[in-house]
Amino acid sequence: MTSGEPHESGVEGSGSTTWWRSLAGEHSPIDLKTDQPHSARMYDYYLGGKDNFPADREAAEQALAGFPNARVASHANRAFMVRTTRHLAGEAGIRQFLDIGTGIPTSPNLHEVAQDVAPDARVVYADNDPIVLTHARALLTSTPQGTTAYLDVDLRDPESILAAPELRAALDLTRPVALSLIAIMHFIPDADDPHGLLRRLLQELPSGSYLTLTHATADHDEGMERLAAAYRAGGIPAQQRTRTEVARFFDGLELLDPGLQIVHRWRPDGETPTDLTDAQVSFYGAVGRKP
Repeated sequence: MTSGEPHESGVEGSGSTTWWRSLAGEHSPIDLKTDQPHSARMYDYYLGGKDNFPADREAAEQALAGFPNARVASHANRAFMVRTTRHLAGEAGIRQFLDIGTGIPTSPNLHEVAQDVAPDARVVYADNDPIVLTHARALLTSTPQGTTAYLDVDLRDPESILAAPELRAALDLTRPVALSLIAIMHFIPDADDPHGLLRRLLQELPSGSYLTLTHATADHDEGMERLAAAYRAGGIPAQQRTRTEVARFFDGLELLDPGLQIVHRWRPDGETPTDLTDAQVSFYGAVGRKP
């Protein structure tokens, strides 16, 4: 996520119809800063996407030199998002999701997974990268029964997220919400108080809400620190954390079994590769419930 001025985004519809309203022509031209690497576009490159530019690919290749398994880790991280969202929409019965640090849409997106289980699920995406904004408006469309909205906001300003009219229109914060922070907190350095930012968001959510979070670690492969260093060299804040440090994000929450794990070990399904190692994946992940 990067800093930027907020843009209005809109969701129209009522009853049986919900869709994205095109805002083309309502905004000044978006500067994608294609000459500078960006974490969302680098992640897109790891996943085999096409929404990246030479600066992103060059930076990603430098990161891969330090941690060659970045592609493997990215795919395992995304598969974790799919499994956890499916569980929350299914077994846990959650119908409201807030996904912060959305990234460039790559199917299946969170709302596709949730609404496949529960067509009436309501999903709010939040990011503030201009290329994410552009793609989200075009691609993140809801089922007729549900809602999909987009916030152009910064995780480092939780008040702007909580006060956003689009959030309040889409979600009922008196009912449980699943907060999703997938591969985003390692871009928030300690100086920005990531734990404090998260506590503020959780404070606003009622009992029975959930936190799903993944985070890069060098506990099993020092290459992840070299990857983080490559990001920092490209002007992107990045900080891998230990298991103890990641566990702090879940303070006060009840962890779902099997607790905090390297992501491919969290309730693997038939699509989870059986030959992955902790060193290859190097992402911690867990789901916690607010009591």
